[in-house]
Parts: sequence; structure tokens; C-alpha cells
Amino acid sequence: MIRVLGIETSCDETAASVVALEGDAAPKIMSNIVLSQIEEHAAFGGVVPEIAARAHVEALDGIIEAALADAGVALADLDAIAATAGPGLVGGLIVGLMTAKAIAAAAGKPLIAVNHLEGHALTARLTDGLEFPYLLLLVSGGHTQILAVRGVGDYQRWATTIDDALGEAFDKTAKMLGLPYPGGPNVEKAALSGNASRFAFPRPMKGSAQPDFSFSGLKTAVRQAATAIEPLSDQDVADICASFQAAVADALADRVSRALERFRETFPGTKNPALVVAGGVAANRTVKTTLERLCTDAGFSFVAPPLKLCTDNAAMIAWAGIERLREGMAQENGFDFVPRSRWPLDSVSAPMVGSGRRGAKA
Repeated sequence: MIRVLGIETSCDETAASVVALEGDAAPKIMSNIVLSQIEEHAAFGGVVPEIAARAHVEALDGIIEAALADAGVALADLDAIAATAGPGLVGGLIVGLMTAKAIAAAAGKPLIAVNHLEGHALTARLTDGLEFPYLLLLVSGGHTQILAVRGVGDYQRWATTIDDALGEAFDKTAKMLGLPYPGGPNVEKAALSGNASRFAFPRPMKGSAQPDFSFSGLKTAVRQAATAIEPLSDQDVADICASFQAAVADALADRVSRALERFRETFPGTKNPALVVAGGVAANRTVKTTLERLCTDAGFSFVAPPLKLCTDNAAMIAWAGIERLREGMAQENGFDFVPRSRWPLDSVSAPMVGSGRRGAKA
């Protein structure tokens, strides 16, 4: 049996989890503790990095103790410690990675520095036992990417956003409309009573030969529509949210359909091709339904891990640690690893959204 403790502190959730794998049996999440910081950041309409880092410092030790207690294991029972080392808010990353280093050193265990995006990329193997290769649509507050997942540590980025991430666009739309933080769930909630055809918002990049995403223009269109009819009634807000959500779903479907075609051409021998959707935006019902329909028409399986494993969590980090242990990749990084605020999964592809001293953003 392999048992790994995972630690996640990349943004505004403090999380710890123990995941186990024994022989050919399905992996088991023995514990998965997540403490959200929503209340600490709500008054500011978004995540404040300094507040997030302090909250991680205050909560992490207790969260780790709870995860070990829930799993019924001691540090001596673990095979490794895995921690998110990037990308994310560097203050939070430092808290989690340094804590993991201290625990691993004291317990004499290997330390595995995990890319947060790899955690998302491999979650479908934890929940559904998915075989390589498969296609991944990662849609979160910080990233919107399509990747071909060919193996552990082997990823090809086929598309990314050229401006805003989709989760960021949801949050900014919510803020413009006076909806509370976090924006994504509140936009979806308001949209339930809205008319999705009232506003003819653009479908960014739809029909373009370029495979990437763009959401800046859509966000601007929302602002212009809201400004034109101020003051906004509750129904106005609902209609804007519904129209925005419909535009997002259409734009995603267009981009993903091209990736499905490319996957067929690139991996013609794949018997059961699958699209995995991960990240917080994967919880949006309109987006999910649209992509499910697209996959059915294209002959692809649609895989979306449970909501608690789509948003930031430590079970995916522990699982990524197990995957790396099995492949003999645990010693590629560890005690000498420095947290990275930027850490693309595919380091070969040219960055689309800036690059500098801290490396490529995406």
C-alpha cells in the first residue's frame, strides 16, 4: 500500500488529504479536509494575497492534524509528503511547501513538489481510473487551457487564453453587476431566472483558426450592456448573467470541438477517447451540459470529477504524489525546490500571456 499526505495552499483554500493505493484496487481518499477563506476575502470582492498567506499559517497545522486523524494514520505510516509548489500566490505556496519540507525532514519521508495544474490533470485517474491519453479542459480562476494528457509529467498544451481566464471573467462580471464573491456560483444562481437571449453578447474566437480562448471582449460587452441600462433591476442582472453564461458555453464548445478533432487525428488508436473537464468553472451546469452534449455527438466520453475534487483540494495533490512515486519520479524535485508563482505544465509551448523574471504565465 502507498499512502501519501497532500498539502494544498496555492490560493484561498487551506487543505490536507491522505490518499492510499493498494495493488490493483481503486485508489482510496482516506481523508480530505478543505478550509475555505471565502469569508476573509468577501469584503474585498476577491482574494487578497497577504490575508490568504496569514490564514494558511494560522490554519494549516490543524488541517494536517485533522487529515491524519480522519485517515487513522500517523506520519510514520506515510510513504511520502506531497505539496503544491506552484503555480499560485507565492505567499501561500511558501507556507504549504515549507510546512511539507519540515514534516518530511522530521519524519524521514520523501518530499514531492507538485504542480497544482498536474493535480487537476490527473484527478480523473483518481476518480475514474482513466487511461492515457486523454484531453483536458482546465477552466479555473487562473487558467483556461486545453491539454493533451499523454502520461505523468507528459503534457502538450493545445490552447490557452490570450487574456483573462474564464473563472476571472466570471468573477469580474459578478463584481460589475454587484453580485457577491465568489462570482462564479453567484452568476450561475442569478442566471437561473434570466433570459439568455435578451443580450447578444459576442462569442469570442468562435470560428477562428487560432485554437485559443479570449474573454476580455466578452467582459467589456457585459460592462457596456450594464452601463447602458443603469440602474439595473434584479431582472436586468439575471438576464445579463444568463446571456453571459450562454456566450461562454458557446465559445467553449467551439474551441473544444476543434480540440476533439485534433485529438482524433493525433491519437487515432485511442479506443475510448475522453474529455476531462476540471477546475472550478467545471461546476457550472450550463457549461457542463453544453460540453456533455458536444462529447456525445463527437463520440467522446465526458468526465468531470465531483465538485469537491474540481475546486482546489489536497486529494488531487496527494494523488499526483502517488502517480510520481509509481513512476520513480519522486526525486526529481523536493527539498531544494523553490515555490513558483508561474509554472506551466507544458514548458515547451511559447507563452501566450506574458513571460518575465518569474517565467511564463501560461
